[in-house]
Amino acid sequence: MSRAAPPARAVAAMTATELRLVVRRGENLFATIVIPTIVLVLFSSVSILPTGSGRPVDFLLPGSIGLGIIATSLVSLGITTAYDRSYGVLKRLGGSPLSRSELIVARVLAVLVVEAVQIALLVTTAAVLLGWQPGAGASPVLVVVAILLGTAAFAGVGLLLAGTLRAETVLALANVLFLGFLVVGGVIVPIDRLPGPLAAIATALPAAPLTDLLRIGLGTTAGGDPGTPLMLLVIWAVVAIGLAARTFRWE
Repeated sequence: MSRAAPPARAVAAMTATELRLVVRRGENLFATIVIPTIVLVLFSSVSILPTGSGRPVDFLLPGSIGLGIIATSLVSLGITTAYDRSYGVLKRLGGSPLSRSELIVARVLAVLVVEAVQIALLVTTAAVLLGWQPGAGASPVLVVVAILLGTAAFAGVGLLLAGTLRAETVLALANVLFLGFLVVGGVIVPIDRLPGPLAAIATALPAAPLTDLLRIGLGTTAGGDPGTPLMLLVIWAVVAIGLAARTFRWE
């Protein structure tokens, strides 16, 4: 009997499998890559939204990157995991040499690879078609931190839904959350342009600190303080992942 592959090789193989499945799901690619790009190009080209002072692309590029992270980490990961759980795929994988923690790591790595493609496409589109350039105070390190924390927070929420609710419920709820974050997450409309009570709620949700950190990191928000949004996003990541780990039911 052959021995199980080393963990690193097992995770790499499962990650490659997850990426092949992502490519086959056309609806997922549309939501994760096409929609954020359309949002960026469309609303940067037509001045119909109150994106604040400066060029619309400076506000919309970080928002579109945040939207792509939400689409991949929450919507795509949450829905596919929920249906895999419903169809018994997770149960069968649980009986394989691949451990459950290795499966989760592989899925998160696949999410990060898709996000890297998203971000490269969005930044290239913004630079080539819309003439965008990073601001003088841009911080690549802060951008990477924002992406990793945002991925952790929204993946935690997606897995929390997928591990506790029926697949059909996750499908509906994840799409509702996606549309909600599009409107009140600081993606296309500044939080301070929302009505007072709605702005207060939006500020506490994970999308707002994610887009704030991305704008500071890309240098589109001059002199912004990353402390508060960084703390909020860390809290969301820790709480969401902790709850998902405690409540996830594999069968």
